[in-house]
Amino acid sequence: MQVTLDTRYQGRSDAAEAVDILRRCVHCGFCSATCPTYQIFGDELDGPRGRLYLVKQVLEGEPTTARTRLHLDRCLTCRACETTCPSGVAYGPLIDIGRKIVDEALPRHPLARLGRIALAAALTGPFFRPAVALGRVFRGLLPASLRRALPAKRAAGPMPDRRHVRRVLLLAGCVQPSLSPSISAATRRVFDALGIETLLAPSAGCCGAIRHHLGETQSALDDLRRNIDAWWPLIESGAEAIITDASGCGTMLKDYGPLLRDDLAYATKAARVSELARDVSEVVAAETGRVAELAAQRGVSQRIAFHPPCSLQHGLKLRGGVESILRAAGASLLPFADTHLCCGSAGTYSLLQPAVSQELRSRKLAALNAAQPELILSANIGCITQLADEGGVPVRHWIEWLDERIKNP
Repeated sequence: MQVTLDTRYQGRSDAAEAVDILRRCVHCGFCSATCPTYQIFGDELDGPRGRLYLVKQVLEGEPTTARTRLHLDRCLTCRACETTCPSGVAYGPLIDIGRKIVDEALPRHPLARLGRIALAAALTGPFFRPAVALGRVFRGLLPASLRRALPAKRAAGPMPDRRHVRRVLLLAGCVQPSLSPSISAATRRVFDALGIETLLAPSAGCCGAIRHHLGETQSALDDLRRNIDAWWPLIESGAEAIITDASGCGTMLKDYGPLLRDDLAYATKAARVSELARDVSEVVAAETGRVAELAAQRGVSQRIAFHPPCSLQHGLKLRGGVESILRAAGASLLPFADTHLCCGSAGTYSLLQPAVSQELRSRKLAALNAAQPELILSANIGCITQLADEGGVPVRHWIEWLDERIKNP
């Protein structure tokens, strides 16, 4: 794809990066077959190739309209198109740049901008935890959509206190500790059983993904810098990796280096963070033999369907790893249709584009339920809350299932 930059964008590093990405596109259209929004709308502009052309037009100086923004906003950033693309088009970074430039050319209405700032603050700030607690008290009065997003409270359980030679940092995050503290507690117990100590940096917080994808670029970069500052002493003292048990956060950690590459004070450290970032499955998969040994006496397992989040299979490019761990631990995994397609969660997408999100949720649940599982497992808090169905098949994080499998031989 040929691009001629408008004079207003010449000399900008993000525009130059966008041009390099656009020029890799060969117009094949393979991406359309795996794009969730294209399957819903059947509109070329609601598929990856059409959105590439929209970004190209903006960069070339053509007028930016509300329709341009609509089609870019409808993108889930699931990155399934990246997995499909034979030319290696880095669609995720491109859509981020495109949205940023569109917002500059056609600023959002002040109320819309304020709403996005408020959403980010609500999800990542100190009031989210008490809001969740209050919501659970009045759960019966909430609309069904909010009840689904509010998983039943589960005790975190005992925390390991043994010391090990191997040590890793665990990202605490923002939403997950309030909604499901049992997930990271299970991660810590599994790692302890495998002889790995998990460290927490209390001053670290949101990985930055929420503000980044809401277009609050500078605030997102502040989140990155805060986390780097919190982690750096532990990295220097020998932590071998930075672990995430929410695959959406893991995708963001991999972007720390690229996002801060022009920051002289943080570029080197950010690149190191990206290098050390690991999804929890990567570490556990290297210990599959030990996992099988620990779970050997557990007996017959449930019929399980594993939903791989887009951030895991398309963002992090980790496919099959969790499944191999679950099989080693004795799971009976069920195949189901369209495992590559998004469930419609996509961070704040379910709040900003509820109709599209619910359509994708319905399609995903239909595919999962057709396999008749007793339990659905996933690897990201967003997918877990999205797929929760009152009175339906329970949905949990796979590390919780593994924790129970290991500690109850």
